[in-house]
Amino acid sequence: MRISKKAILEELKRTYPDAGPELHFSNPYETLVAVMLSAQCTDKQVNKVTPGLFERYPTVEAMAGSKVEDVYAMVKSCGFKSKASNIVETCRLIMQRHGGQVPGDMKLLTALPGVGQKTANVVLANAFGVPTIAVDTHVFRVSNRLGLADAKNVELTEEQLKKAIPKKDWVAAHHWLIFHGRRVCHARNPECGRCTLQTLCKTYNAEHAAKSKVDRKESSLQS
Repeated sequence: MRISKKAILEELKRTYPDAGPELHFSNPYETLVAVMLSAQCTDKQVNKVTPGLFERYPTVEAMAGSKVEDVYAMVKSCGFKSKASNIVETCRLIMQRHGGQVPGDMKLLTALPGVGQKTANVVLANAFGVPTIAVDTHVFRVSNRLGLADAKNVELTEEQLKKAIPKKDWVAAHHWLIFHGRRVCHARNPECGRCTLQTLCKTYNAEHAAKSKVDRKESSLQS
């Protein structure tokens, strides 16, 4: 079956018209810190700790002057102590290299501790309006299941998605795919029965075709 990537994108857009960031932030500094905390942690949990964190450390300068132990005490429910260490060191480097302003540049962002390409893409898209496609676990899983991509790693998935999706929709499509992954296309037990993309999905159609073939074979053996 030939997969219509255009039809998939149109259905995602129709299904999730209000999709957007579920992390709470209001400026590039808050965006960067929140996204760093969200690695291997839910947005819901990050949103629980960031109000207090940003009240105590409202700026890059304030965070740069903090102690890692104090920051970790506030964010430890989001994961490893290395997150707190990376956030503090990143803010110190932003003070030293960029005058306290979070850089809106991929190369400069990924030169900071704990900031990989995915994190940088999210910051660029949400804090600076730069067209990017950040490939997290949801985007990777859903895009490859649907057939928007056919890749074994996030880097190649990002390349393929940039070719499959119009540039003007890159940021929005990132959110569509995340919403679909969180609400329907779960890592385990995806809810294919209620998925409006069912007939367009590469994986569903392949599995359905395989099952039909087995059923026909069993039926012929019984007759």
